[in-house]
Amino acid sequence: MQKFSLLDLSPIPEGAGPKEAIANSVGLAQAAEKAGYHRYWMAEHHNMKGIASAATSVVVGHVAGATKTIRVGAGGIMLPNHAPLMVAEHFGTLATLYPDRIDLGVGRAPGTDGATMRALRRVANERDNFPNDVQELIGYFQEANENAPVRAIPGAGTNVPVWMLGSSTYGAQLAAHLGLPYAFASHFAPALIEQAIDIYRSTFKPSAHLDAPYVMIGAGVCAADTAEEAEFLRSSIILAFAGYVTGNSVPLPYPVKDVWSQLSAPIAAQVKQTQALSANGSPEMVREQLAEIVAKYQPDELMVTGMIHNHEARVRSFDIAAEALRDLVDTKTDAVAAA
Repeated sequence: MQKFSLLDLSPIPEGAGPKEAIANSVGLAQAAEKAGYHRYWMAEHHNMKGIASAATSVVVGHVAGATKTIRVGAGGIMLPNHAPLMVAEHFGTLATLYPDRIDLGVGRAPGTDGATMRALRRVANERDNFPNDVQELIGYFQEANENAPVRAIPGAGTNVPVWMLGSSTYGAQLAAHLGLPYAFASHFAPALIEQAIDIYRSTFKPSAHLDAPYVMIGAGVCAADTAEEAEFLRSSIILAFAGYVTGNSVPLPYPVKDVWSQLSAPIAAQVKQTQALSANGSPEMVREQLAEIVAKYQPDELMVTGMIHNHEARVRSFDIAAEALRDLVDTKTDAVAAA
């Protein structure tokens, strides 16, 4: 593993609002920068009561402006929701304001429900133009031909790194075909992680973007000074995912004791499946679990994420994770495959 990074969904805690959530994200990004995280990514979700990062490029810019060195980006932008030109202009502007610090991960899913898709003017059964849209988007970031009929201004010449995101093998295949870095969403959909990584690495085609495959995987983290405290704090994300599973979007709940007793067996099983690739507990437990994840999947980069209701406890959780991850970075690796 060459690097470790952090994914933030800007959770809106129960009892607070989006303003507090975004302020917490800024504070967490600043703490992550001090702790040695390489990237700080935010994700596009719509019509979710517990997530404040719907206008992803806006919050990415806000976080980038409050930090100095950490790379900031989207993990990701759901490209079918947007015209590639507009995405290029948004992230080209960010790259102009914060040179060599902006990443752009793109995904194919809507990041929302059917009614919200229609509100976004997206039609569910429309022809899949995603591969062409990705290539169009990348083209806007390259040095523009002065005779080109359409250019991204700002955007042209910024060469914003574009990542392919995915939770199935589709993204792995497309990332390999286009020679792009690949991020697998194993922090909530771990079922196909081994198959996706194998497809990506075995079929990768070198490109102008990347000489060799570069894969990042996601893992959940909930760490505290004791295992008991971590289990209590983790109940918030368990309840939140139970809400997602049942279609009941809620602000990030207050933590509770004995959370599993509050869920039916089928819902508990689904939540446990989504959270299967995670590291939870005391510092020693989290260190051991993260080491096992890295050893098993051999990612080039690990991106951790985790929603905790209390902001200070969440910062502490990622500080504990960073202490463990610093020891897992391969300092002997000379070639850096992705910025």
